[in-house]
This record gives sequence, structure tokens and C-alpha cells, in this order.
Amino acid sequence: MERRLAAILIADVVGYGRLSQVDEEGTRLRFQADLREIVEPLIAEHSGRLVKTMGDGLLVEFHSVVEAMRCAVDVQKLKAKHNAEIPADFRLDFRIGINLGDIIVEGADIHGDGVNLADRMQVLAEPGGIAVSGPAYDQVKSKLDVGFVSLGEQRVKSIAEPVRVYRVVFDPAAAKKFSNLRKYLSRRRIAAMAAAAILLILAGAALWWQPWALFETPSLTQRFAYPLPDKPSVAVLPFINVSGDVEHDHLAEGLTDDLITELSKVSGLFVIARHSVFAVRDDGGKIQDVAAELGVHYVLEGTLQRAGSRLRINVKLIDALSGLSLWAERYDREYADLFAVQDDVISKIIAALAIRLSEGERTQLAQIPTENLEAYDYYMRAEQAGLTYGDVGTYREALSYYQKAIDLDPNFADAHAGIARIAVDVWRNDYNILWSAAVARKIAYDAAGQALKIDSNNARAHTVLALLQLVDGRQTEALISANRAVQAQPSDAEANGNLALVLAHIGNHDQATTEMEKALRFDPSPSPGFQLLAGIVFYIIGDDDRSISLMEAARDALPNAEAAREFLTAAYIEDGDKKRSLQEKTKLLALFPESNLTYYSYLYDYWRKDDLDLHLSRLQKAGIPEWPFGFQGEKADQVTGEQLRDLISDKTWTGKHRNGTQFVQFFDKAGNTAYRSANTNITGTVEIKEDWLCEKFPGYFLDRMVCGNVYRNRAPEEPGATYVHVTPQALKFFSIEG
Repeated sequence: MERRLAAILIADVVGYGRLSQVDEEGTRLRFQADLREIVEPLIAEHSGRLVKTMGDGLLVEFHSVVEAMRCAVDVQKLKAKHNAEIPADFRLDFRIGINLGDIIVEGADIHGDGVNLADRMQVLAEPGGIAVSGPAYDQVKSKLDVGFVSLGEQRVKSIAEPVRVYRVVFDPAAAKKFSNLRKYLSRRRIAAMAAAAILLILAGAALWWQPWALFETPSLTQRFAYPLPDKPSVAVLPFINVSGDVEHDHLAEGLTDDLITELSKVSGLFVIARHSVFAVRDDGGKIQDVAAELGVHYVLEGTLQRAGSRLRINVKLIDALSGLSLWAERYDREYADLFAVQDDVISKIIAALAIRLSEGERTQLAQIPTENLEAYDYYMRAEQAGLTYGDVGTYREALSYYQKAIDLDPNFADAHAGIARIAVDVWRNDYNILWSAAVARKIAYDAAGQALKIDSNNARAHTVLALLQLVDGRQTEALISANRAVQAQPSDAEANGNLALVLAHIGNHDQATTEMEKALRFDPSPSPGFQLLAGIVFYIIGDDDRSISLMEAARDALPNAEAAREFLTAAYIEDGDKKRSLQEKTKLLALFPESNLTYYSYLYDYWRKDDLDLHLSRLQKAGIPEWPFGFQGEKADQVTGEQLRDLISDKTWTGKHRNGTQFVQFFDKAGNTAYRSANTNITGTVEIKEDWLCEKFPGYFLDRMVCGNVYRNRAPEEPGATYVHVTPQALKFFSIEG
């Protein structure tokens, strides 16, 4: 094996993926023209050897570092002249890195640490600039008419020891002035007027390099929206699909989601939630602006391109405080290697940030979600379909993709958990148009159970189970499940938020506040559905100001969300704002005309008594009626005792609801009942409790036994009905058939 000392130059086009997305063929042609007309002639002029091109980059070997540097300077100066005549959106800017080091020679190719370090220098160069390693600098520092600015020692990927790094400044005088200024600043603190003067000098002196970037850290941290966490914090920005085909958008978004999910399992990291990073995707801000908005130290960004079976992924981890890359990597693999790429990216992030993993975390990160890439593709489509609050069409689309994934791989835990998540939403919100509540509840339990059978650490499945157990009144089990979800995925906002909900309901308000604040820190720009959840938690624990703020945002985004209107009605009245309370109550009754206090007393019977009594008293103060449509029966008209029993013994009722829905309901002598309308066909049980008629339809109204009264009908709007049956859910006018 041949080894030798060589000067290595590596160049790469800045933003090549973005430019290709706009004009793939034109970008490629411009790169080839630059290579043919500028780069290759200058390489030959300085006695270099073009080893190979690598997509939008190139690797060059020189016998002399001085010649390598001269070539790099000439390339950048000539490129600058060419770029002056090209619109900014179409310019190809090179970053160039140079190193002097030992290389391994295999035929015409070269590799080894000498090459790797040159590549790391390229990452640290400015667009249109050059960065060199310490060994290269030592050879050229006094031999060329350029200046150098030291970046100090930098830790770079795959190199054990820190490396001295220097950026080239094409104006030596500017470099000298900046060097003197740095020495001066290190000796004393500078006053405001002197600081302004320095900025003016630097602005005039720096043509190719932006030295003020080194002074941005204090001002950047001052404008952070949140204090930096006490552990390494990272935001994974949405990967950009540069394939030129929107059909592959779900791959880019899926890769983003998976990296967020996997990193969220590491207890030593602080990871921003999906919704918040996608919310900043279209802002067009700089990396440091994004970091300041989200309150993180590090930002991961990348591009994805799929062409047939090939997958190209570029990824970079940036220290937002310094603006420098900690590491960057380019993957050119088969699509089948997608999980290996994800694993490598996660490993590099953990290594770069010096995170220590527990044995359990290593085991979790080593698992792949499925061996079937087609199943994984459907799963990513389901996730990107979204889980919009109350959007039945979106639910259907996502469910079809989850089911296709399971059909291809029955042991795909995440796909089962996805179905469980939708099912529990359908059950809790009674979206009967998708499934009956009974079916939704069973699907949620079964799917969450199946996910946990396959992967006992599936955070989403534990969260679903916690919600089911909470509403079922099994609070101890709900708390255990919610804690397991957080333990499995410590940085998951949803897991932390639902733990806060459970804690609020069991009366642990201080810890509930802590967990919800933590969840909102993970997800500083939460979805409307999550804003509603957070608003309810703060409402229960008595923080009306934060509750109102969050629920107003949720209401504005989800104007048909009944829960937002209900809680705002109660919160405003308690806050003394009768006008806004009335507005919300009016909208609530328009969305849900049957709204009534008795309904809410059944719906929330798993709440602590004090919390429920307070909520009901607020709604009553706001004018919510006791029974549907404000019905008030006369005592003299109430059917009681044996008369009531006679009405349900082998009898059939026919009539219609107050909202106009026609129905038929049959009662046998054994206490069974069957109800049928245009959209519903269910069976249940019935019993008499003193003067109350109580019914239970399994899976409906959260499996509650619901009681109401029967009155002789005196309503002029329904003169043909003999009786009226009032329950927390409905007002039904009926007569006995036959």
C-alpha cells in the first residue's frame, strides 16, 4: 500500500441542492462549464492533478502546498469576476479547503486522514472563500500575498485531536487590522463608541470574509426567545427534497420526523418537536435566526434527492452560536440503505455533542422500525398526511396508509401506534362519522396493545394507553403509562403534555405545570390541537391567563372545536369578561345545540370533584342550561315509578329528536334496548332508578350509564308526540307504537 505526503484541495458548491431544485439541468451545466473553463485550466497551470469529481465537489492533489494555495486563490478570484455578471440566485460559489498531510494511494484514487481533513476545512470555509489546516498554514503563511485569520483550534469529524484552522483573507491589510483588533479586544473591554468604530473598520476592510461573525455570540444569545437548556439542544430543520419531484416530499419530511423521534429518545439531548421546526421552515431566516427563535444551540439541516434506487443525502450540524459546522456528510447510497444513513447521522450527532448513552438508549437506537421499505414508505405517507384535530378526511387518508404498512409488515409497531393515536381521538371526540365510539375505543386499546407487544418502549402507544386509562377512571395506571411514555422519549412534547394532563387530573398541579412548561419548551410553536390540550391543563390547575391565551390561539385556528369554545366560555366568565363569554357560549350552542351541564357532568366524571364542580359552576354562571335546549319539565308532567316501568316493558317508541332526527327504540322485558336512526343502529341495557330512566350503550358516551326523565309532552312545537324523554345527550319526542 503506497503512502505519501501531499497537499490536498477539496472544493464544493455552496447550496448546490437548492439551486438544482430550481433548475437541475441548468445548474449542472453551469458547474461543468466552471470546471472546464476555470478550475481544470488553473489546476494544470499549478501542476495539480484532478483526482475525481464528486457530484458538486472535486478532489485535487498537489505536490506543493504553495501551488495548491495559489490555485485556490486564482479560482476564487476568477469565479468572483464571473459571478459579478450572474444574478445572485444563479451563482455557483465554491468553498475550498486545503490540508497538508499523509494520504493513501490506491490506483488513481487517494484517501485517508489527509483527505478527510481537507474536506473538514472545506466545510469551515466561507462561500467564495478558503480555509486551511495548521500544517498547510505553516508552509504558506509568508509566501503569498494574502492574509490569514485564525479560527483557533476546532474539533472536526473523524479527527481525534483539535485542529488549527485559518481562513484566507484576500486583502492582507484587512487581515492584519483584524488581527490587531482581536489582540486589543483580548486585553480590555471595549466601550460603545469604540465598538462602533471597529464595526466600521471591519465593514470597509473585509471583502471576502465576514469577521464580524465571530462577534455575534453575545448579541445572538441576548435575542434568544428562550434560555438555552442545561443540556445540548438541537433543532432538526425539515430536509429539502431536491429531486425535482414532489412525489418524494414525504421522504424528506419522513427523514426529518424520524431523526427528531430517534434523537428525542436520548435523555442527554434537548430536541425541538416536529411542528415547531416545520413552522419555521418557510420563514427564510438564517440559521442563527432559527436557533434564536427556537432557543437551541445546534441546528441540523440537509437535503435529500432520490433518483430511482439511489438516494443522495447531504447533512450538516451547525453550531448556531459560532456559525461554524461541527461536521458535514454526503451520502450517496441505495435507497435500501436509508436506515443505515439515519443511524450514522444520529451516531455522528451524539459523538459531536459528546452525549453519553445508557444501555437502554443504545438498544432503542439500534432497532430499525421495519425491514420492509415499502411498509416504511406508507408509514411516512401516513405521518405526513397529518393528524389535524377533527379533520375526518385526513384521518381516513392516514389510516389507509398505516393499514397498508401493517399489511406489508404486521410487526411494524409505529404503524399500530399511529392507528391507536387516531382511534383515541375519534373516541374522545365522538367522531361517529368515522367509527362508532365503541369501535374506536376497542381499536385504540387493541392497536396500542399490539404496538407495545412488539415494542414495549413505544412512546406513542404508552401515551394512548394513558389517555384511555385516565378517562376510564384508572388514574394510577394512567400515571404509570404516561411516565413510561416520557421515559421512552424524554424530549417528546406530546408525551410530556399528556403526562401533564394526567397529573392535573389527579391533583398534582405543581408537577403538571412543570411538565406542561417542559412540553411547550420542546414545542414552542405548537399545533392548534396541542395548544388546546395545554390550555385545558392550565385551566384545570387554575392558571386562567395562560389557559385563555393558548385556547384563543387554538380557537382561531380551529373555529369549530367545541372544546375551545366551552372552556373559553367558562374562563372568560370567571375573568369577569361577560361579553366575550357570551360570544363563546353563543358559538358553542351553534356548534353543539345540545350543550348542557348534565352532559358535562357525565363527560367529565373522571375529574376530581372540586375541579368538576368549579367548571360546572362557571358554565352555569355563563348561562349553559341544565338540560339540552334549556328543557325544563313540570313536576306534574313527570312519568314516575310503575308508569315509567310500563313505558319500557316490551314497548316500541317512535318519534324524533329535537334536532329533527327520526328514531325507533325497542325495549324488551329483560332490560335490553335497541335504538335505530338513519345513521345509528345500537343495542344496550336499560334500568329504572327511582324516577330515572337509565341507559347504557357500550362504547357510547365513554361507556357511561346515562340517566334522564320522561315527561308528558306539552310542547306546542311537537303536538303529535305523547311523551318527551330528556337525557344529557338528547331531547326526544315520542309516542308508543301500536
